[in-house]
Amino acid sequence: MVRINDNYLKLKAGYLFPEIARRVNAFAEANPDAQIIKLGIGDVTEPLPEACRTAMVDAINDMGDRASFKGYGPEQGYSWLREKIAAHDFQGRGCEVDASEIFISDGSKCDTGNILDIFGKDNKIAVTDPVYPVYVDTNVMAGHTGPANDKGEYEGLVYLPISADNHFTAQIPSEKVDLIYLCFPNNPTGATATKEHLKAWVDYARTNGSIILFDAAYEAFITDSSLPHSIYEIEGARDCAIEFRSFSKNAGFTGTRCALTVVPKTLTAKAADGSEVELWKLWNRRQSTKFNGVSYIVQRGAEAVYSDRGQEQVKALVGFYLENAAIIREKLTAAGLTVYGGVNAPYVWVKTPNGLSSWDFFDKLLQNCHVVGTPGSGFGAAGEGYFRISAFNSRANVEEAMKRITATFNG
Repeated sequence: MVRINDNYLKLKAGYLFPEIARRVNAFAEANPDAQIIKLGIGDVTEPLPEACRTAMVDAINDMGDRASFKGYGPEQGYSWLREKIAAHDFQGRGCEVDASEIFISDGSKCDTGNILDIFGKDNKIAVTDPVYPVYVDTNVMAGHTGPANDKGEYEGLVYLPISADNHFTAQIPSEKVDLIYLCFPNNPTGATATKEHLKAWVDYARTNGSIILFDAAYEAFITDSSLPHSIYEIEGARDCAIEFRSFSKNAGFTGTRCALTVVPKTLTAKAADGSEVELWKLWNRRQSTKFNGVSYIVQRGAEAVYSDRGQEQVKALVGFYLENAAIIREKLTAAGLTVYGGVNAPYVWVKTPNGLSSWDFFDKLLQNCHVVGTPGSGFGAAGEGYFRISAFNSRANVEEAMKRITATFNG
């Protein structure tokens, strides 16, 4: 009989967001008249920028003419998009990143999991706690962990607790680890990292021969000019870091799918025989073998982000969601709740009141307010007692949700 990948059986209670969907669907079936407002998953709600839509329509018309038709594109992405990304997102901030080091993909979620294909099974892996579940679950699927304990912590992973006590930025571990997942602005806590904090991580990684997997999917929400948008703003990062970015949250591409990963050509790791191997070559081979590239139409839409109109429209879109975050912070604070994040980030991290567990608070908001958020415990053991609320929604929904929550906790 065919054998399955038994590592999937280690996964705890399904992926976080499907479990949320299951509970919400059950509530909706039992309460068909309830007007549910979803501030849980980080899915955008506002339309694609007009500049992107226009570029995509033009690209569709290109596909209708033999002279401009495009079939298979380069697996790494079209050079005209990669060059604009390199110039605007990296070189414009003083980062030494070449277009040839950028790989266009269909999502940073996919890439943070797929990157494990080029690394061995004997690496010691560190994740923050709480953490974006994809980092953990993909390592479980790949067989890099043992079973989970009663708190949901997997044997073989090094957990770095983050809390209000350390400003939700993990302390440098005392032990040596090989792969380090960092996400700033952070999902789920909304925390940001200073250049000094990232420099400490880069120094650690270079000293220990480690590699940082840096998720910068939310960098567009940084408004504080003192905060870094890329880990490559830190000296030495090219020798120890891979960076993931996305068009999902800044330009609304969650359903359109376009992202990028930067693998510096200076980045190496060890083979079994002790020789050094360029990771760029391995990732290039992986993508060329397992990925056919992002469509021409979508890449033209992403390119339009860097036009003058695109920049104005993306800035307005990001500003809209940041205003939502500010409203959430203000109203929840006024209701007596303790909140973090929501500044330079689209997520607000709430301390659950009165000793409620994360899932109990989820159920209370769903049943009493008809509002959906994300239980902090779903992001790891250290997330217990916290709750994530997303600013990705319409202004009317955000204001109505805050009105309901304020009435419940002020009543």
